[in-house]
Amino acid sequence: MFFPEGQVRVHVYGQPTDMRKSFDGLYALTRQELAQDPLSGRLFVFINRRATQMKVLYWDRTGFCVWAKRLEQGRFLSDWRRATTREIDWTGLKMLLEGIEVKVVRKRYKYPVGVYANGIIAT
Repeated sequence: MFFPEGQVRVHVYGQPTDMRKSFDGLYALTRQELAQDPLSGRLFVFINRRATQMKVLYWDRTGFCVWAKRLEQGRFLSDWRRATTREIDWTGLKMLLEGIEVKVVRKRYKYPVGVYANGIIAT
């Protein structure tokens, strides 16, 4: 199934998950731990303890689907201590699937007081 990028809501579970779980186990985690409705059409992401495997559970109007990915090298997360249960967007999920961990980045350049991005100085 293809998703319109702006409309997809993705929830990442911030605890290690046993990858032996399938439809019913992931459904139960979604209801109990995430407190979300698995039938909502949202995507629910679960990652194993070593952060080398990921499963995505979603409902597509006719039944549940589970995507699975296993990395041959690298990890989805660098440190479980920083992992939190959170909502991300479609782009964040695509980056996570590629093994790219999104971090908060600070801008290196600050405009002086009174200077705007287009170069006009406020007086």
